[in-house]
This record gives sequence, C-alpha cells and structure tokens, in this order.
Amino acid sequence: MEPSGFASRPDYRVGIQRIRNLIRVTHMGETLAESSTSLLVAEQDHGVVFYLPEDDVTFDLLVPHEHTSRCPFKGIARYWRPVAGPDPVAWEYHDPYPEVALLRGHLGFYQDRVRVEIGVADPAVSAPWAGR
Repeated sequence: MEPSGFASRPDYRVGIQRIRNLIRVTHMGETLAESSTSLLVAEQDHGVVFYLPEDDVTFDLLVPHEHTSRCPFKGIARYWRPVAGPDPVAWEYHDPYPEVALLRGHLGFYQDRVRVEIGVADPAVSAPWAGR
C-alpha cells in the first residue's frame, strides 16, 4: 500500500465521529442500510458523509462494482451498485490508512444517488431547560 497523504499534508483533516442517530439509506423505495451506530465523516475538501456499518447494510440489494479508486487520505475504495442499476451508490475502504482506521467495516453512500434520512438518537437527549 502506498503511504497516506498525511505524510506530505499533516494539516489535512478527516474528522470521524461516532453518532447514535438513526440513519436510513434508501434507493428506489428499498432500504439499503439502516443503523444507529454510524460514522459522520467531515473531510476537509469534501462534504459530510455518513458511513454505515457493514452489519447494517442489506447486501442482498447490492453487488460489487468493478470500479476502484485511491484516496490519498483514506486508501483504496471499492464500490457497490444496486442489483437493478449500473451506477455505484456506495463505497468502502476495506483496508484504510491508520489515520482513518475507524472507516474499516463501514460503507459510505452517495447522497446524490440515494436518499439519506437522519432520525433521532436513542435515547434522545434533550436540554435540561426544554419544555420550561
């Protein structure tokens, strides 16, 4: 594996946070993934992306796509497409760089190709002054 881009750009940021909100990903009315243990990834030169755990992805509805790519900060990406569609809707970093190791075992979804719904965390946390 090539060295990560963090060696030459130590200032580059890929923020990864675990979240408890229910995240649901649908495509053409079918639920591709649903989880309350997702990752929220905010990368410096990209928008916010939700990565859902493999265990919460319905792989019966997805098949591997032949395309791969390399991100200098995350590693080699493999892609997934819907069984009934030609274009990828998700990707994963099977062996991410150590700086972003939390991505292992999670799939990111193209927000312009699927519907991503964000629900409340369980249990929901309310401010102590709410309702007063």
